Amino acid sequence: MSLLARPFPTALTSVALAALTCAFAAPAQADQFVEAADGATIDCVLARGALTRIALVEDGFANVSKMASGFPYNDFEVTHEPVRGDIYVSVPLQYASARVSFFATSSAGHVYKFACRVEGEDASQLFVTNPALAKSEAADWEEGSPSRDDATLRLIEAMANDAVLPGFRARAALSRPRRTGSLEVQQVAEYEGAELTGQAFTLRNLGSEPIDLSSEREAPAGALAFAYGRDALAPGETAQAFLVFAKGGLE
Repeated sequence: MSLLARPFPTALTSVALAALTCAFAAPAQADQFVEAADGATIDCVLARGALTRIALVEDGFANVSKMASGFPYNDFEVTHEPVRGDIYVSVPLQYASARVSFFATSSAGHVYKFACRVEGEDASQLFVTNPALAKSEAADWEEGSPSRDDATLRLIEAMANDAVLPGFRARAALSRPRRTGSLEVQQVAEYEGAELTGQAFTLRNLGSEPIDLSSEREAPAGALAFAYGRDALAPGETAQAFLVFAKGGLE
């Protein structure tokens, strides 16, 4: 994704500010964010009849171990994707149990037990962060002493790549979609650090004409940076957008 740092477009300002202050409970199929140490049991929700992607932040899976049910056509499957080190879990509609369990070993040598409920109906994602890895990276981060501008840009890059910076906590945070004209804005995640907070949004063009996102320059008070992946949205298209502001609210 090629991110273009811009002030917040006027058309988005009132919509996004409302989304920042009006959070609603996330549905089961929303992205899940979990912290887990080596040897921990991870409780999560898996989709039935759809794929669930499980990714390790700053690590990757090297091996997966599960017991066969004895009914191969009705058993769940765990597929290892070696390029990124992710795993994909597929639970068939006819799978009898309401729970799934298996073990996974990471490239860094950590072992995790997954004991998950089968409830979701749509494809979903689970992101696992190990605090032991975060501490090591946090030391490198602090040693570099990034300026606030540099930290802001790095936070935007991390959000765009589904990564988490050292010292930040990420969580799914779906808001009610807000609409101004034909543009719909929905908050989907929040990244909280000691000094900065990042908000990730999904933009949707619900109209019949393209929307020029780069035509206006006004930003909400206190916003440090805003970025999006394209200058315009064609009818029916969606795009990501990212807002960063100082911890503790708008200045």
